[in-house]
Amino acid sequence: MTAGRPVGDTRAAPDPVRDPWRDAMRLALAEAEAAVRGGDVPVGAVVLSPDGTTVLATGHNEREATGDPTAHAEVLAIRRAAARLGEWRLTGCTLVVTLEPCTMCAGALVQSRVDRVVYGARDDKGGAAGSLWDVLRDRRLNHRPEVVEGVLAGECAALLTEFFRDR
Repeated sequence: MTAGRPVGDTRAAPDPVRDPWRDAMRLALAEAEAAVRGGDVPVGAVVLSPDGTTVLATGHNEREATGDPTAHAEVLAIRRAAARLGEWRLTGCTLVVTLEPCTMCAGALVQSRVDRVVYGARDDKGGAAGSLWDVLRDRRLNHRPEVVEGVLAGECAALLTEFFRDR
């Protein structure tokens, strides 16, 4: 037996760090698919309430649809969550996103004071949550959200791979 499972059991062991975020990541993946329908890179984001039970806002990349270079999934979800709460501080909230945030989005996350950022696929070419840069955990900044990486990473990466393969 391994970790309480019979030998040969191929099920993944429970992951107490990532498992709680799987349902929210599935919502973010649905948002990412909406981005593809709009001709944009498939990235989706969800902002959860402080207790993690309510979706405050969602977003997906809309750069192509709007012609706005700042219309990244994270920025749109943050804006919508702040509008819903009537406040720019998203203290206690969690942002769940399919792709590691870029520097612009990482900066917006720090400025919005979210408590936690959960992401799926790493972005080795532009990620700012540990891959290329680590803006979110930079000790020189006044706010450092918790970072949980790798939630449904395979599914998130596959959506991106498929999108770029078809281009």
